Amino acid sequence: MEQTQKKKASKPYSPEFRERTVRLLMEHRDEYQSEAAALTAIAGKLGCSPDSLRVWARQVQRDGGERPEPTSAEKARIKELERENRELRQANEILRKASAYFAQAELNRPFRK
Repeated sequence: MEQTQKKKASKPYSPEFRERTVRLLMEHRDEYQSEAAALTAIAGKLGCSPDSLRVWARQVQRDGGERPEPTSAEKARIKELERENRELRQANEILRKASAYFAQAELNRPFRK
């Protein structure tokens, strides 16, 4: 059976582009009636979606301590700990099954004096 891979709908933006775009938003936010208007105008001029720009700006604010959510470093650490936890659970399951197998083999062994 052929498996199809999902492609991202959006094009990847370089970290430099993201940084520059967010900086531009922060510098010119006060020139617009609302943050939504600023996002729409600046994103339109630079060729990205307002939602992408909003997400990038929120992450910069989190990393700068302006928002209470986890920073990028904390998110990366959480992801690493979750991966490690998953691997440890798998290892424990293997050890549990091996233990049960050897215990059953010991019970089935003929009694010797």
